Order: sequence, then structure tokens, then C-alpha cells
Amino acid sequence: MSSLGTSKGILEIAKFGIYVTVPIVLMYAFANNTKNIQKFMGNHSYIVYPPEGPRPPSPEELREMARELARKNKNH
Repeated sequence: MSSLGTSKGILEIAKFGIYVTVPIVLMYAFANNTKNIQKFMGNHSYIVYPPEGPRPPSPEELREMARELARKNKNH
């Protein structure tokens, strides 16, 4: 009672064949032609960094700012 000979079995075999061959054909098309890979990879930006913001003050600048604030608070 194998369903291999029926139309349903043939359909399953055809679907499996497509399922296996499509990735192989696509891989072959992209792997053998480097222009395809460069075209595909060049059109997609995978990492987009935000613009660089202002840098925080250095430790010396922070110390100087703290000294100035302390002087202002002493005088008032």
C-alpha cells in the first residue's frame, strides 16, 4: 500500500526535489560569480554607526572645572 506510485507520492517527490535543488542552484550562482556577491553585498549596509558625538572632558579638565566651582562657592 505504498503511496509512491500515486499522484500524491509524485507530488511529494517533486516538492522535495525543488526543496533540495533551489538552494543548491542559488549557492552555485552566487559562489561562482564574484560580481554577484559584490553587487549583493555592496547594496546592503549591514553595520551603520551613528555619527560621533562630542567627547567627554578629560580627567584634567574635570579637575580644573571642579576647582573653579569650588573657588566660586568659596567666594560667595
